[in-house]
Amino acid sequence: MTTTTTATAATRSQRLKAATHATHDVLDKRVMAGDIFASRDHFARFLRVQYRFHRDIDALYADPALAALLPGLAARRRWPQVEADLTALGQPLLPPAPGRLAAGAPLPEALGWLYVAEGSNLGGTLLYKWAHEKLGLDQGFGASHLAAHPEGAARHWREFTAALDAVVLSPAQEAAVIAAAEEAFRTVHGYVAEEFAGAAGR
Repeated sequence: MTTTTTATAATRSQRLKAATHATHDVLDKRVMAGDIFASRDHFARFLRVQYRFHRDIDALYADPALAALLPGLAARRRWPQVEADLTALGQPLLPPAPGRLAAGAPLPEALGWLYVAEGSNLGGTLLYKWAHEKLGLDQGFGASHLAAHPEGAARHWREFTAALDAVVLSPAQEAAVIAAAEEAFRTVHGYVAEEFAGAAGR
């Protein structure tokens, strides 16, 4: 008797995680090297990075074509909360600038960037805990954009990845999603390098 085992194919979100793991890991380590919980001023550096990244993708949350593929997309928007967090800490807002992605951006590009954004929201739950413990920040003051969804961060993430995985794409588009996610991580890394310049070791 011959037994054949068929491995379950990885989902799109799983492939994205594997493909971007190294870039993501470098970024996480660089952020933590900035000692963002040493003071509220240090934390403000992280907020400015978040502000710039979420400004880059803000237009996507009002894109009806994306909303049809990703239910509840508009409610996942975080730029206003980041802005409120900076204001709460008495930080000036950055000068107006256009985002990198506009409504109607190519679907693979939009999906790649949104994957990075939603992943950061999932990881933000631990940062929220530390911000509260070390800096006295919370959902009502200075850390609102890191607060978990009322239904729970894990469930919110699973709902997003389920919708992401269900989108039908060509092989070329699949590769473009991964490239876009990598670009998003590199962009954030650039923001970190600028905002945290000289911060390591302080």
